[in-house]
Amino acid sequence: MSLSRRTFVGSALAGAVGVGGLAGAAQGEGAKADSATPGKTPHTRFAVNCEMWFRKLPFLDRIAASADLGFPAIEFWPHEGKDLPAIARLCGQRNIAVAQFTAWGFKPGLNETKNHDAFVKAIERGCEVAKQLNCPLMTVVAGDDVPGLTQEQMHQNTIEGLKRAAPIAEKHRVTLILEPMNIRVDHKGHCLYGSGPTLKICQAVNSPAVKINWDLYHMHITEGDLCGHLREGFAAGHIGYLQLADHPGRNEPGTGEIHYNRVLKEAWKLGYRGYVGLELNPKTTELAAAQACARADAWEAD
Repeated sequence: MSLSRRTFVGSALAGAVGVGGLAGAAQGEGAKADSATPGKTPHTRFAVNCEMWFRKLPFLDRIAASADLGFPAIEFWPHEGKDLPAIARLCGQRNIAVAQFTAWGFKPGLNETKNHDAFVKAIERGCEVAKQLNCPLMTVVAGDDVPGLTQEQMHQNTIEGLKRAAPIAEKHRVTLILEPMNIRVDHKGHCLYGSGPTLKICQAVNSPAVKINWDLYHMHITEGDLCGHLREGFAAGHIGYLQLADHPGRNEPGTGEIHYNRVLKEAWKLGYRGYVGLELNPKTTELAAAQACARADAWEAD
């Protein structure tokens, strides 16, 4: 049974206060969103990652809980094993969008040519799912290191696979967003990390349907200078989507060292109006995390 808005917000608010008054603190400096619906922010359109938020709830209830907090969108990982008609129906009823989902994960690797036939089939199926969910973006992952292959060879294989899939995505008006990871904390042994090589891959594929899932958390750990690299990515025209989490901890903004007010303001100034995925672990409660995200969306105009 889905949680009602009153039940969810009431219990979440009580939990937030119980872990140190975070709900009340959200009403302090910089908080612009309503305390009960902090997902309604003035600038950034946040998308809750339903794999990492509300983990104790059934999947459909996670979508409802995200809508209850005022968020305009959700994102999730693989579509396999999920009740897609029910997701589409609930999102329509609650007026909440699916910002993106994962069409191809870590294994088998896109960075091996022997997997490219399966990759193409997965993209064809993913495009069908994207149409069903009215979702314009699908994440794809390059893969972990392959013994015997150099990084250059793995990146070239990734390019070749994306070139095969790009016409399919173009036909269906879906954008494949390639996500570089970080290898220092979360994904040791992954073949693709940092903005530089990922931009080179997109440039080599040369398709409007292949861009980057620019996860600011991964980029911060890998290379820093988030605003400077954002400017380079926008200048190249290859940023398709943004995600965020703070570091260390991979929790909500304000729990680590990243000044997300500055970074989100820079993305706004650069013209980014897409969703920003909240691929993070709420540190205490989802309500407190949502209010922290609202505070990160507050800044003064230049």
